[in-house]
Amino acid sequence: MDRIRELRKKNNMTQNELASLMGVTQAALSGWETGKFTVDSDTLVKLADYFNCSTDYLLGRVDYPQLEIKK
Repeated sequence: MDRIRELRKKNNMTQNELASLMGVTQAALSGWETGKFTVDSDTLVKLADYFNCSTDYLLGRVDYPQLEIKK
């Protein structure tokens, strides 16, 4: 998931730093960034909360990080 790498780098974080915050190994985080591994839903929510973006953005379903609420 390129978006995880993009957000991590934008926040000047190493893979080890983000992995530690998410409670996973650096290898798992690397696997997510390369698409080798799938992020579980609980961790996906943690990532979205941490980066203040939507899970849809992380999954590549939308091109804008914030949810738009239509009235």
